[in-house]
Amino acid sequence: MSFLPLAPPGSTPPRVLTIAGSDSGGGAGIQADMRTMALLGVHACVAVTAVTVQNTVGVKSFHEVPDDVVAGQIEAVVTDIGIQAAKTGMLASAAIIGAVAASWRGLGLTGSSVPLVVDPVCASMHGDPLLATSALDSLRGQLFPLATLVTPNLDEVRLLVNIDVVDAASQRAAAKALHALGPKWVMVKGGHLRSSERSCDLLYDGASWHEFDAPRIATGNDHGGGDTLASAVACALAHGYSVPDAVGFGKRWVTESLRAAYPLGHGHGPVSPLFRLT
Repeated sequence: MSFLPLAPPGSTPPRVLTIAGSDSGGGAGIQADMRTMALLGVHACVAVTAVTVQNTVGVKSFHEVPDDVVAGQIEAVVTDIGIQAAKTGMLASAAIIGAVAASWRGLGLTGSSVPLVVDPVCASMHGDPLLATSALDSLRGQLFPLATLVTPNLDEVRLLVNIDVVDAASQRAAAKALHALGPKWVMVKGGHLRSSERSCDLLYDGASWHEFDAPRIATGNDHGGGDTLASAVACALAHGYSVPDAVGFGKRWVTESLRAAYPLGHGHGPVSPLFRLT
């Protein structure tokens, strides 16, 4: 696949901020985000929202970072380093979601040229909760209206708009319901629709539809796939790609990362963007 252009040596590359939780197993969260961003030649900045105690088997517990510290990290990065895009992952609580939304507005990023990709992480791939149920309203009401793009998987779609996606028609219905919550674009990922041999992601902006289809990769090592996809899309947006082109790039990136996934520990190993180095 073709890659994003690298900045010449000694010059400043695009900067992307990830606002997400830390994965002690190194497969998902900010660790996955930074791995993809580095391999795409982007300087990654971080606002840590939570520290998880997890491995390849599951999430044992997590500790939230105080919301004012999350907001402080965002302000420190934006006012000094500057960013060309941002993405969110695990936000953990209504207070943190509110702090992120307030920071985005307070720093003048609303309506700016800085795209925001919201990956609405509600639970780990093992089913362990990563967002309090009471925080779903904050996610829908405060953060979605600020988002350039939201990227829910089918489990998250069910939690957010109470639609069970089982086919193409219900996938479109979910996209419409999510778009009504305020984001500019919605990407309903089809990777969890196991009844199909293809993985079809659907992109919608309230008027036009785009489908991104790829063969389903037969692997149990898919930890961090959602983070990796959202990060790759954010990197492409930071390079000035349109949303459909950025999503197309992210889809190709995560597909190849799934091909290169490797076993780790006793559970699900991570997707691997290390194919970039071969």
